[in-house]
Amino acid sequence: MNEEQGQQGTGTGGDFEEHLRELLAEDANAIRPAPVPYPAIRRRGTIERRRRVAAAGAALVTLAAMPVGAYALAGGEGGGNTVASTPPAGAAPRTPATPTPSAPPAGPARPATEDQLLDGITFGQAVDGLEKCLAYDRSHTRGPSGFRTDLGAAEEYRIILAMNSTGDSNAPGDGMHVVAVKERPKQTRLICNVKDGKAKGLNTSVGSDDVPGAGPVTADISGGKLYRQSVLDRGNWKLPFRWGVLGTVEPSVARVTVSYGGATSRAALDHGWFVASGVLNRQVTVAPRIKGYDADNKLVYDSDEDENYEKRLP
Repeated sequence: MNEEQGQQGTGTGGDFEEHLRELLAEDANAIRPAPVPYPAIRRRGTIERRRRVAAAGAALVTLAAMPVGAYALAGGEGGGNTVASTPPAGAAPRTPATPTPSAPPAGPARPATEDQLLDGITFGQAVDGLEKCLAYDRSHTRGPSGFRTDLGAAEEYRIILAMNSTGDSNAPGDGMHVVAVKERPKQTRLICNVKDGKAKGLNTSVGSDDVPGAGPVTADISGGKLYRQSVLDRGNWKLPFRWGVLGTVEPSVARVTVSYGGATSRAALDHGWFVASGVLNRQVTVAPRIKGYDADNKLVYDSDEDENYEKRLP
């Protein structure tokens, strides 16, 4: 190879290398990433934040408008997500809580009818009389050994009769009779006499007065305290005289009548007890006559046929 040929070869190689560099430079410019479009990204981010704020506001409005049945569940220690839920379709609506009724006021029970409170005596006055008599009982001993039966508290009783009492030679001075009963722990009946605001006498019966062969109606064994005056005044009673009769009845008895001094009164039936009352304007010697009837108006008891009933006054 001569010198001219060598120079041409070298020149040819130099042109190739220079051409290759140009091609590489063009490719590099072609694959170079375009500048980051910061304004466009910032505008898109602002739009996205506004959309999220609007969505959150709509969610809050929805939660505020949800019914009472909706509830929220908060995430545990690792989360703060809140999920709103409503009762499933078809579920029974939640019943609002019912306020607990207040306890009834303490005190004796009222009689079954207002007709059992006589002579203008109010229920409050009858209660006051009962309480005075129970206090009287607690302050007095019973029997030579000092033993007495605890009659309990006034609120354990039902007042079944309250009426004026007429004084006699054995117990001077007019006052008020209060009759009250209770069933537990034992059937107890008390006849209380109050005069001048103080308890002056108390008759009690603890346990049933029923005797073998007794009928569906049983007159109280001490009921005579309400319908007769002292034997010291026999034939010379103080008139007019308010009288009362009481006793027990079986559930089969629907009606009780009491005839005394030529007049007949229908008794009030009160939780297994009967009470009747009237006013005498003349002296009598025969005890009240008591009759009991069933629901078919059939006579099921007549005191005139009761061997255990004292038919004449002493």
